Amino acid sequence: MEGKLRIFSGSSNPVLTRQICERLGVEPGRITLSRFKSGEIYVHYEESIRNCDVFLVQSLAHPINELFVELLVMIDAAKRASARTINIIMPYYGYARQERKSAPREPISAKMVADVLTTAGASRVVTIDLHAAAIQGFFNIPVDHLTALDLMTDYLKSQNISNPVVVSPDAGRASMAEKLASGLDAPFAIMIKKRPAHNESVITHVIGEVAGYTPIIIEDLIDTGSTIVNVVEGLRERGAGEAIVCATHGLFSDHAEKRLRHPWISQVVITDSIAQPEQHGPHVTVLPVAPMLARATQYILDGGSIATLFKDQGI
Repeated sequence: MEGKLRIFSGSSNPVLTRQICERLGVEPGRITLSRFKSGEIYVHYEESIRNCDVFLVQSLAHPINELFVELLVMIDAAKRASARTINIIMPYYGYARQERKSAPREPISAKMVADVLTTAGASRVVTIDLHAAAIQGFFNIPVDHLTALDLMTDYLKSQNISNPVVVSPDAGRASMAEKLASGLDAPFAIMIKKRPAHNESVITHVIGEVAGYTPIIIEDLIDTGSTIVNVVEGLRERGAGEAIVCATHGLFSDHAEKRLRHPWISQVVITDSIAQPEQHGPHVTVLPVAPMLARATQYILDGGSIATLFKDQGI
């Protein structure tokens, strides 16, 4: 596997990079990432990458703008060092929530990120559970859109949950909720909500039966946790039991974990797509994405269908 493969980590999640490399039997690439006193970013590859397939691992989490510019400088340095391909492993795609205009004079920032990555020199993007699958269409380069759904399904099956119902907190997650419900052989429900402001939501309707069930709430990300708490309380008002919250990306901004220590949340399940602290509270379970990303990397290098990574190849 060594050959012409080189995997380098940005500042966002070096632990994940090491885990991917261990699965592939290679050493992480040697790279210097530093800052000038003015805050400008400096990148230097400490080994030759000429004619190599370079993979750069960087999630656009906190601090998102700093990590985004760092990634762009890494891409530019790799391009100028004559890398054969520059593949971006971006488990969490930042700015994905701004994928359309919901009001006049707003940006479509997800498209802007796609344009900038492509212009900088990226050859391919590998990501996990985009906020909206249509973001793949913002790129004119290949995008491998992976999902943590099988990880979540296998874990939840192991928990032997009594009387589960899978709940989509909005219409946008309905397809994912239906697939998870199918994998668990459980019913599912959809909540209708409106957003008066960013990171705020109000539940207006619930479609489906939740009274007497254990709700499994499926989301793509948890940011401040305010929306999740509103969903849990809305379900409780309708007779549901303690909830299990599942999300691929755990941003946990603004004391989110404290907010999620809610009496009606029994467990929070996330992945390590974003670097997590060594110790979470006992109610938080972190599932590993490195095996999936390593297999995807191998398929990209050797040829093969990414769809074979998933039980439901329609994903």
